[in-house]
Amino acid sequence: MSNCTISQPVFPPLKRRLIEFNFAGGSVTSNAGLVLLRNVDESLGLTQSVAAVLPDDRDHKKVVHTTTQMLRQRVYALACGEEDLIDQDELRNDLALQTAVSSTETLASVATLQRFEQRFDRRALKAIHEILIERFITSFRRPPKELVLDFDATNHRLYGEQSGRHYHHHYRSYCYLPLYVFCADQLLVALLRPACKGGNWLTTLVLKRLVKRLRRAWPQTTLIFRGDSGFYCPRLMDWCDSAQVDYVVGYSSNAALKKHARVQELLEAATQAWQVSQQPEKWYHELDDYQARSWPRPRRLVAKAEVSALGTNLRFVLTSLPDEMEALYAQRYCGRGDMENRIKEQKWLFSDRNSCQDWWPNQFRVLLSALAYTLLETLRRRGLQGTEAACWQVRTLQEKLLKLGAVVVRNTRRIRFMASSHTPARTQVLFGLAASRFAPSG
Repeated sequence: MSNCTISQPVFPPLKRRLIEFNFAGGSVTSNAGLVLLRNVDESLGLTQSVAAVLPDDRDHKKVVHTTTQMLRQRVYALACGEEDLIDQDELRNDLALQTAVSSTETLASVATLQRFEQRFDRRALKAIHEILIERFITSFRRPPKELVLDFDATNHRLYGEQSGRHYHHHYRSYCYLPLYVFCADQLLVALLRPACKGGNWLTTLVLKRLVKRLRRAWPQTTLIFRGDSGFYCPRLMDWCDSAQVDYVVGYSSNAALKKHARVQELLEAATQAWQVSQQPEKWYHELDDYQARSWPRPRRLVAKAEVSALGTNLRFVLTSLPDEMEALYAQRYCGRGDMENRIKEQKWLFSDRNSCQDWWPNQFRVLLSALAYTLLETLRRRGLQGTEAACWQVRTLQEKLLKLGAVVVRNTRRIRFMASSHTPARTQVLFGLAASRFAPSG
């Protein structure tokens, strides 16, 4: 691309001073914060571990761009908000990205990165998830008393003829339905699924493997499976009972439940209370004698009736926990709503850019976004702990700490990043604090 310079004044002058604008400023980057992300990655060893399990059948004598460098190039670009692969045409020359990737040469081209994504396969999928789970386990200094495993799905809308695409009536589009598993803010599973399968497809398999590994690490830790009504499955509930895994799962209303005497009493009491107070009313009741045909025994079912000027909302939660009814619903079950924010952050990192023709490259792109999220979540949880930034979302982390403008000077002795002297003092303090917390020891 030719360098176009505009030297003639094209803006109104300011107090007799001409205003000139050109694109000849030299090596200036808008991604200076990537060197901080590099520190986070080095402390975790995340991309290095993932690169080691990715297939690579190239002749290593002729390799110019290593698997680790290409993986970091893609993950770091997503982390700083560069969504499309074609963006690498310019980013590959960005000194900040080159430094973060540990290279002093031009990075991989778009075509090379496309071939890199095509190498992904089923074995790599399993290996990367094992790395994510091991990283999660090592993030704890001592065995936790309780872990809540949140399961949820989302839609990735498709606009092409991608492999495995199907029309989903609920989302009114062709899409994929990836499965995500989080424990608090930490990501454990990001699994791409076709839309033709049920919402809880592969849930039992994933939960069994997670429980097996977590129990091996922490035999005494209480494990809780949590999901909305789309993840209710009689066989899964039976397995949870046999494996001593607690659960808090939404349960869809049905004709038998609506006719249940206690449900009728609950609705009448909530309606009468609303008619008197004219304020939204939430009433709870426990059905300890309800047993569906597929259940070997009665299970605890908590009903919530909410009545307001908007109408009546009747919900049910199936659980094995002994918590008081209101706390069970408002805290235990509704707490899963925060996971939806984590899924939004995945999409902010472009996990839904599944534009490849084949299935496995699209699955790889979902995991690339998951790796970018893992780095940013670690930066937030460890690097910014105890500060106001500890609750920042991904976009705020990008804007405040990664998208920093700086002049870059690189010579044989050092690489110097010179950010604006007018960078807000708060940003400077947070950046320095995080950098010190992830600084290499020794």
